Amino acid sequence: MDYEAVIGLETHVQLKTQSKMWCGCANEFGADPNTHVCPVCLGMPGVLPVANQEALRLTVLTGLLLQCQIPRHAKFDRKNYFYPDVAKNYQITQYDKPSTSQGVLEFECLGRIERVRITRAHLEEDVAKNFHFGRESGVDFNRAGVPLLEIVSEPDLRSADMAHAYLTALTELLVQGGISDCDMEKGMVRCDVNVSVRPVGTTALGAKIEIKNMNTFSGVRRALDYEIPRQIAAVQRGEALRQETRRWDDDAGITEPMRSKEHAHDYRYFPDPDLLPFEPDDAWLADIQKRVVELPLARKQRFMRDYDLPAGDAEVFKSNRPLGDFFASAAAGAKHPKSVANWVINNLAAKLNETHTPLANLKFGPSAVGELVGLVEAGRISSKIAQEVFADMFETGRSPSEIVAAKGLAQVSDASAIEALCDQAIASNPGPAQDFRDGKVAALNFLKGQVMKLSKGKANPALVGEWLEKKLRA
Repeated sequence: MDYEAVIGLETHVQLKTQSKMWCGCANEFGADPNTHVCPVCLGMPGVLPVANQEALRLTVLTGLLLQCQIPRHAKFDRKNYFYPDVAKNYQITQYDKPSTSQGVLEFECLGRIERVRITRAHLEEDVAKNFHFGRESGVDFNRAGVPLLEIVSEPDLRSADMAHAYLTALTELLVQGGISDCDMEKGMVRCDVNVSVRPVGTTALGAKIEIKNMNTFSGVRRALDYEIPRQIAAVQRGEALRQETRRWDDDAGITEPMRSKEHAHDYRYFPDPDLLPFEPDDAWLADIQKRVVELPLARKQRFMRDYDLPAGDAEVFKSNRPLGDFFASAAAGAKHPKSVANWVINNLAAKLNETHTPLANLKFGPSAVGELVGLVEAGRISSKIAQEVFADMFETGRSPSEIVAAKGLAQVSDASAIEALCDQAIASNPGPAQDFRDGKVAALNFLKGQVMKLSKGKANPALVGEWLEKKLRA
């Protein structure tokens, strides 16, 4: 009997706010332990939380990007549990009435467009971070109270590769949408993986196994590559899997049991009495709608459709939004947008990386790249000369036409001048000339190179080839 995996993901993302969710303490990574704290963060008696308005906006903006429903009434709840990283002994979250629900994320995986339903994207607070030092432990509350978005998928994923592609697409959307920096090295994205197996063709779900606190997408893929075969083998042996929480040991490459899986009633959820319901009105939602950006997948498809670009080029402009916007401006009115894309990707982007120059600090605008490509296509300069012009543009910011005129780089297309250069090259290289006459076609390229040297790269290559063939076949 064949089995398939059924996977759902709970992705926790720290929101891009300046302050924490319920107080004015800085939302900042890397500070000394317990320096961004206050009575609210530390759960002192008598304190009252005040909701971060930008966190509320970013939550709804995420819902709009994920095509979620935005209810007009949401509330905050207390999730009760006792652990050192929760000073209040409860976490403020959203339970049965979240700020967003019933969305979808479309993304590419192994050459196909996949569609995963989003159950909800709800707002909560992050918890503190525990540290263990031999026989002692400590808690850093700098992270406690940081706005955290939990994005829960339906169990629509079927493989480790699909889970990895989903997480990559989700974080790309969140970064481009201004929701979060999604810096995994700073703990801004963490993931809980829920996975079960069932016979292919059936619809009933198997026992759900949760792999807790995954902090790398590659780790998620490796964990699933281990856990799915483990569950299938257990079922085939006749074992009854039970719902539980496991941890991923990356060094050993295995998952290990932690505890039995909790249920909702274990947390004794109830509405937080200190916080009013969240009830957005039309004007507030309309203001958030203005911040919605083009979805990454739609952007890639648009670049392929409107500019006739191959998938690889469109992927670059999808992932690097500023570079894609630069290309779109440079390609405005271009006869061959692909040529412009080649210059932006292979020359401009490479030069920016090489010199560690931000695109915003570039000394010339997009139209200069379009102009440079136009000069090459019009035959006014050769591709080789264009490289020299581009280097000057990058250093000085001067326009391509200005550089060509100032340096006398215009391509030589005068027939008599090119004929004279060809005569000189043939006379200086009788061996290759005879080789071509004897049928060695490759010898023509050598002679072309000699003509280009004589012209210092200015001769029109097409005319050079025509004149050489004409003279050598005479």
